[in-house]
Amino acid sequence: MIVLIPAYEPDEQLVELVRSIRAVRSSQQIVVVDDGSGSGYREVFRACCDVGCELVTHAVNRGKGAALKTGFAHVVQGHPDHDVVCADCDGQHTTTDIFRVADEVAGHHDTIVLGARSLGHDVPWRSRFGNAVTRVVFRRVTGIRIHDTQTGLRGYPASTLVWLQSVKGERFEYELETLLRARRAGFLCHEVPIETVYVVGNHSSHFRPVVDSIRVYAPFFRFATSSLAAAWAARAAGRRA
Repeated sequence: MIVLIPAYEPDEQLVELVRSIRAVRSSQQIVVVDDGSGSGYREVFRACCDVGCELVTHAVNRGKGAALKTGFAHVVQGHPDHDVVCADCDGQHTTTDIFRVADEVAGHHDTIVLGARSLGHDVPWRSRFGNAVTRVVFRRVTGIRIHDTQTGLRGYPASTLVWLQSVKGERFEYELETLLRARRAGFLCHEVPIETVYVVGNHSSHFRPVVDSIRVYAPFFRFATSSLAAAWAARAAGRRA
């Protein structure tokens, strides 16, 4: 199993996360993707490499989705048949939860495992509201109940990694796109509860509320449109038959 961490302009929380993972499982393989952070963050990534991470680097910032796909390609090439657990670099995922998801993936070879947060009243209203809206819309367009569609802690079995590289999306919309397309690709989704860690004044977050929210919700429109088109085509074929 590989722990994959996409990172853009990270702070020391990334180094601490890597160290904590290695403190629990000293032989754990970790791949960090530097998504074009620039020379100002070289020391952070060097510290990760000193702990034993494999570092893959984008020359320029391309977005979280692109970083994840680069990481998946690296794993397929360098660590074939390994499952992957993706974690964020900003301290919002505990080591315990990372390994909880990892252990769950090991027993589900065709299932994407999501670390589902409870998102209680200690989380800002805007975040709770956004997740609630996404959850409802997701259920309406797919018929699938997922509690936390926006979690960044996800486990992917090795069987999904080639498909994941073909899913559209370069930035924050990519992770939602994977959930929308998973069933059609023959994969299930399964949630396990994880601790909700909200970092107050999280300066390492690069989510832009307006622009990236539009990006995140665009896959719903595309998915709903394609589903309607398929339904109409099937209905028309039935009438011709």
